[in-house]
This record gives sequence, C-alpha cells and structure tokens, in this order.
Amino acid sequence: MTFTTLPEFAPPQVGSATGAVASLLETPKGQTIRLHKLAPEAALRRLELTIVRRLEGFLQGDHLGLLPGPGSEPGDARMYVPGQDDVRRMDWAVTARTTVPHVRDTVADRELEIWALLDVTPSMNWGTAGVTKRDLGIAAIATIGFIAQRVGDRFGGLILKPDGVKALPARTGRSALYGLLGKMLEEPIVPDRAPGELTLEQGVDEMIRRQRRRGLRVVVSDFLTAGEAEVDPNTPPAWERALRRLAVRNQVLCVEVVDAAELAFPDVGDILIRDPETDFSRYVNTSDSKAREVVDAASRQQRVRVAAAMKRSGVAHLQLSTDRDWVQDIARFVLHYRRTASYISQPPQGVSK
Repeated sequence: MTFTTLPEFAPPQVGSATGAVASLLETPKGQTIRLHKLAPEAALRRLELTIVRRLEGFLQGDHLGLLPGPGSEPGDARMYVPGQDDVRRMDWAVTARTTVPHVRDTVADRELEIWALLDVTPSMNWGTAGVTKRDLGIAAIATIGFIAQRVGDRFGGLILKPDGVKALPARTGRSALYGLLGKMLEEPIVPDRAPGELTLEQGVDEMIRRQRRRGLRVVVSDFLTAGEAEVDPNTPPAWERALRRLAVRNQVLCVEVVDAAELAFPDVGDILIRDPETDFSRYVNTSDSKAREVVDAASRQQRVRVAAAMKRSGVAHLQLSTDRDWVQDIARFVLHYRRTASYISQPPQGVSK
C-alpha cells in the first residue's frame, strides 16, 4: 500500500463570516470572498491536473493532440515508405507479424482549451460557514485554472443565470484568468425567484453548442433541480443526459458545491424553510430529532443520486463544502486523479475515446 503526503497548504482565508450568514436572513448583495483570497497560487504550482483525453490545437504544448505529427506519444502503425520515412521509427514488432516493413507514427502535443460553467442561480447564494456556495464555486474554478493551465492554454467561462447564459471569452495567460475570475465575482447577485426558467441541463447544452473544440470542461453547481423531490439513484436527473453528451468529446470535471447545513440539518428551533427558486415554503421544528433525521436522510439520498448520475455520465466528480478547506480538497482530488485519470475519464458507455 502506498501513501501520498499532501503538500502543506495554508488554509485559505475567506471573507467575513457575516457575509455568508447574512444569506440566511436576506438576499446577498455582494461577494463573500476577495479575488486575491481565492487560491494560494505559489503552493498550487506543485500540482498538475492530468489531462488524458485527446485534444485539438495548433501550438506545441504539454497535452496530447488528435493529429499525427512530431511528438513522443506513440500513434498508429502504417506501412514504411522508402525515402520518406525515418528508419529509426520502424516498428519491428508489427513488421515481424506482417512480414511488411511498418513505421510507428507519433502524436503531436497541443494546447488545452478549458471552459468552466458556473451556476449562479438563487440556490447558489446560500452559505453558513463564511462563504456562499457561489463564491466557493468561483474559488474552485480559480484553483483548477491555476493547476491546469500551461503555456498556450486558453481559459474561458460561462455564467448560468435563470434568464440566460453569459459568455466570457477564452484567453491565455494568468492575467486573463484573473480577469475572468474578477468578472465572475462582480457578476450581480441573482435575487430569489428571479424571472427565467433556464436549467442546468440547458446550460450544459449551451456549452456544447458554443464550444466545438475538444478540451477540459468544468461544470460548477450544487446540481439541485428546483421543485424536484426525487431521490432514487436509479432515476436519472434531467441534467444527466446533457453531461453524457458533453463527455463524448471532452474531459469533464463536475464540481458539486454544498453547505454544511444542507448535509446535517442544524438544531435551531422552529424555522421557515423556503425554496429560493420556487414558491415552496414550510415551517419545520428542527429541535425534533425525528424531523432532522428525515431531512438528513433525504439529503444523503439526494447526494448519492447526484454521484450515481455523474458516474454513469463518465465524468470526474469533486464535492466541495463551504466549511472545509477547498484547496486541500482539490489537492487531494488531483493526487488521486493522477492514479485513476485514465479510468474515471472514460467517455460514457458505448462511446469511443
């Protein structure tokens, strides 16, 4: 058994605790975290997010490409052409089996194009541990951007709102990444029950339509569907089909952001529970242990259903909580991902890589 020691990260300093706690009493009016607090860039340089899917591009880079050409990654074997092919690339194993001279082509390295879809619907405005789920999602995008982006890579973003999808163009460089993160943080807060019926499924479909080139796709959301009460893991959520389509051509990472109070219902007496995206509301006595057990059990089943849907979709799944050090969680995920990337990044069943 092999044990891997995580790099020593200083816990990120989030915004004022009152910023997120205020989301329980009123609609948030601004960000709960500052841009320079998103992720410790110096520490993250020691990590690298493994990319195992074939990519498209024109620049020489650190990632595998689709097109044959100069490179170090073995490609397909083909018949030797005298005077044209280098004999040093002769594939002697294939030549021996076929009795015809064959050479082994190599696959060129190309740049990576990363796109992140951020869900900013009203359910993401909630948080009880110093940072809202929305700002935690932006912190996750920042961390993934720092560890996945290399020379020539481009990073772009899509912001999913109830009334539409806002696109932030993909650009290269760390300064462009900081600019994208700043725009996400400055995006106005979506109020409760805002007009519009755009769902996560439609947001993922929009990402598929807009971005034709293969690359890394990051979907950041709480993966909660307004008004849905289904918790059976065998019943696919509405967004699962869209994720499966996205994973056909891309390497996909889904970041599920949750709040501690969603996983373990707190004992705070009689409270009014209200859905920020629908008209549903109900008083619940949280001091009743049976009531808390029922809610906690439903929440666990809900998260199991989300995890099962992502597994069926062939995407990587990372869960972050507002009460934990998200840098440590992402670092642990990346270290584990290095060992299992080729397995967990397989496209959905029946689809070739």
